[in-house]
Amino acid sequence: MANIVKLRMAGFKSFMEPAEFGIDTGLTGVVGPNGCGKSNVVEAFRWAMGETSAKQLRGGGMDDVIFAGAAGRPLRNHAEVSISMSDPDGEFPMPWVGQTEIEISRKIERGGGSTYRVNGRETRARDVQTLFADLASGARSAAIVSQGQIGAFVIAKPEQRRAILEEAAGVAGLRARRHEATLRLNAAEANLERLEDVLLGFDNQLDALRKQARQAGRFRRLSDLIRAAEASAFIARWRIGEAALTEAADGAKAAERAVLEAVAASAAAERLATEAAAALPAARKEEAEAA
Repeated sequence: MANIVKLRMAGFKSFMEPAEFGIDTGLTGVVGPNGCGKSNVVEAFRWAMGETSAKQLRGGGMDDVIFAGAAGRPLRNHAEVSISMSDPDGEFPMPWVGQTEIEISRKIERGGGSTYRVNGRETRARDVQTLFADLASGARSAAIVSQGQIGAFVIAKPEQRRAILEEAAGVAGLRARRHEATLRLNAAEANLERLEDVLLGFDNQLDALRKQARQAGRFRRLSDLIRAAEASAFIARWRIGEAALTEAADGAKAAERAVLEAVAASAAAERLATEAAAALPAARKEEAEAA
């Protein structure tokens, strides 16, 4: 698995210019005098493998991994470390089975955070950590032995030794996946509980809506009855008014006939009075002659 491993660094800590290191099969050690950058090489591996703690990289913040400048050399605004692994048999873990080469890179911008890429495609830190766990390696695995770590292995607790044995057996990735699956299951259970609460709230709302629907139906039926009764009352009042109007019209016609008759009688009386007035002088003359 991974017969050839290459490490490329640019702008990482003391490596301002691009640098490349090759790692062959078997045990590889980095030796040199104090201050030559041995720890920086190891930390570059751990950082590219997904290390998230700046304290593990001897820094106060993750931006401390970027080259901070030196005498005659300006500081850099970004750093990038890439790890290339080659395996002619293509025995990489899922989902990279069958591929003969994988390149994992991590790039950080000053004040902007870091991004991971696998074969040029941006991915999550968790996926990179799981990949190295399947390869029995990782940022904090026993595959990288730093100064003073041998003594820590000797006095390690059973749980820590178990983690070392799991890495040696190549099942650390399964444990990481199990932990991630457990977190997802816990989140799913929390979501289910939340869903039950939401469904209970919906049931209460549904009961209230059903009650309102019954009330609305009753109101609609009563409104229909009231409208029908009002319509009947209006029809009855209209018919009564129509009858009264007909009766008033008949009375008006009778009154008109009576007025005509009275006018005719008045005209006849006026004629009689006129005739009587015309005959009155002659009667008076006759009366005078007779007297």
